[in-house]
Formats: sequence, structure tokens, C-alpha cells
Amino acid sequence: MSVERSIMAFAGFMVLLSVVLTTIVSHHFIWLTVFVGANLFQSAFTGFCPAAMVMKKLGLKTEAMIATEK
Repeated sequence: MSVERSIMAFAGFMVLLSVVLTTIVSHHFIWLTVFVGANLFQSAFTGFCPAAMVMKKLGLKTEAMIATEK
């Protein structure tokens, strides 16, 4: 799995988790959804994504790296 696909999966999981926590635990967990959305929005314009940096350090490859290996 590439970094780009992992980011989409991670963001989707975090949104779903925050919805569940907002419903079950506290309405304040809605801020987790806001944070994830804001991070996705800013990364679309700046290209900076902290989660991508962590995933790269964990050894995941970008789609460009995978394409050049073939």
C-alpha cells in the first residue's frame, strides 16, 4: 500500500472514529473531525502532511517510488 492510499484510509478511519466517539462518549470529539478535515484541506494546498512523514519513516513507499521500481 502506498503512502497516498494509506493517508486516505487513515483520514477516513479517523473521521469514522470521531463520529462514533461523538455519538457515544462526548460531543467534544467533533473537534477531532474538524482537525482531520482542516489537515486534509491545508495539505491539499501546501503538500505538508505530518501523517505522511510518519508513514514514510515507517517504510511505506509513495506511488512514484512504486512506479519507478517496475
